[in-house]
Amino acid sequence: MTLHIETPALLFSATSLILLAYTNRFLTIAQIVRSLKKHYDENHTKSILLQIKNLNLRLSLIRYMQLFGVLCLFLSVFAMLSLFLEQEVMGIYLFGASLFTLLISLGISFWEISISVTALRLHLSDLMEEEEK
Repeated sequence: MTLHIETPALLFSATSLILLAYTNRFLTIAQIVRSLKKHYDENHTKSILLQIKNLNLRLSLIRYMQLFGVLCLFLSVFAMLSLFLEQEVMGIYLFGASLFTLLISLGISFWEISISVTALRLHLSDLMEEEEK
């Protein structure tokens, strides 16, 4: 198998956009947590506390998504460096590892999205129950 130095470079634009999306998700959730914390301080309701716990889990997942995304970039750079130094076998393994870390990041992203969808459906089910009454 032959790997050219341009191949690992292809991950830079994709991974950079993914990391930007992860950061936007993090900032949005952080803003929601701050707002819910303020509401919780005013009136201690269990539903707000459960929402904050859910969002805390999602923030942790986003942190891991970002960690594996950045690791993907590091490994891509090392793969390119290995290929530049004519260490093709090492470059192939590093590139494979970078693809694997990107896959982990995307898998965690899917997990975080499914948690979000479940929480939203639960939130909407309350509205549907009120509408049926």
